[in-house]
Amino acid sequence: MAPIDSDDSTTAGGGEEPRAGRRRAARYVVPVAVMGVAAATIGLVPALADSGDPDLPEVTAQQLIEKIARSDVQQLSGTVRISTDLGLPDLGGLESGLMSGVSGGPGAGGGDGSAADPSAKLTELVSGTHTLRVAADGPDRQKLSLLESAAEYSLIHDGKDVWGYDSESNEVYHSTARTGAERPAEQVPATPKDFAEQALDAVDDTTSVTVDGTAQVAGRDAYRLVIKPRQSGSTVGVISVAVDAKTGMPLKFTLTPSSGGAAVVDAGFTKVSFAKPDASTFDFTPPKGAKVTEGDEKAAAPERNPKAEGDLAEGLDRLEVIGEGWNTIAAFDTGGEGLPPASAGGDAGGALGGFLGSFGDQVKGDFGSGTVFKTRLVNALVTEDGKVYAGAVTKDALVKAADAAQ
Repeated sequence: MAPIDSDDSTTAGGGEEPRAGRRRAARYVVPVAVMGVAAATIGLVPALADSGDPDLPEVTAQQLIEKIARSDVQQLSGTVRISTDLGLPDLGGLESGLMSGVSGGPGAGGGDGSAADPSAKLTELVSGTHTLRVAADGPDRQKLSLLESAAEYSLIHDGKDVWGYDSESNEVYHSTARTGAERPAEQVPATPKDFAEQALDAVDDTTSVTVDGTAQVAGRDAYRLVIKPRQSGSTVGVISVAVDAKTGMPLKFTLTPSSGGAAVVDAGFTKVSFAKPDASTFDFTPPKGAKVTEGDEKAAAPERNPKAEGDLAEGLDRLEVIGEGWNTIAAFDTGGEGLPPASAGGDAGGALGGFLGSFGDQVKGDFGSGTVFKTRLVNALVTEDGKVYAGAVTKDALVKAADAAQ
């Protein structure tokens, strides 16, 4: 089927002002949080191939966005394959340890955490290839299982209880489910529809939104919704969302960077059913002999540094937003110095600065000098005087923003 609409980003449906309609739609794109807890950034397999070219009634981009907004899928089960290629350097597993430390999971403050703690376990999804089994029965019952070569990690939300189980270590993590805005899954993408919500929330006058044909995903007919920044300077090239023609639920999300190459994120269902899952799907009892860690009884946090926390908090309070749309840059002052210089001899700070600096590009400008840390999607400039500029923009855009701030 040929592309349906060349550029419908400025066409409203039903007499409604387009941008307001899209923003209202974005708030309701995710009717069900597939998990009560999810990862900071999800990764999956190499790009999933669509199949077929079903003949579907023509729709405009506005109509398709509204269809997503009206989607009310409460029950589903299926398999999701995810691939993330951020272009991060291979740190030999160090990145997982760093992420665990940041999240407060195992490895943070002394290794007293549980291997089944989702705040640490799911950070493994930040890169590589993964297959997930998901199930949902309304807002209070969800299950996600991360399938590994010789083990399985499951996260189950059943009413007031959240259970994490790591079969490899035979450890169990239990906590009380949070509600409303406290739910991590409402803040972090975990499925194609979660990613789609965040993408649609960014739609404004700086964005082109079109319907570009049809596809089959997981055996279901779908429309292709294509989102592109109109501005130059963004690292986001094209976002494609496959929307189920019958239910309006996003079945696949693909983000390709402006630099080209493989997708940065490619998340899609390979199997999906909208039938009510069996109630036993969400049952969980800790296996015999398993070590159980209660979330409310975790070891005390590591000793705090009030001065460092205060400096950082003060810097974040002065957060500035530079630019608009897809070229938005967040800028703040850490209240300290930038990376320690690598020339600091045997000094530990100098060694750390040299190590981190080796993963970035040294840059200079009217602002002075600094280091740009790059991924294929998000880049950050840390200046020698402790200022940080970050966004889904190119290195040149960061340097330009830092120069303009002088």
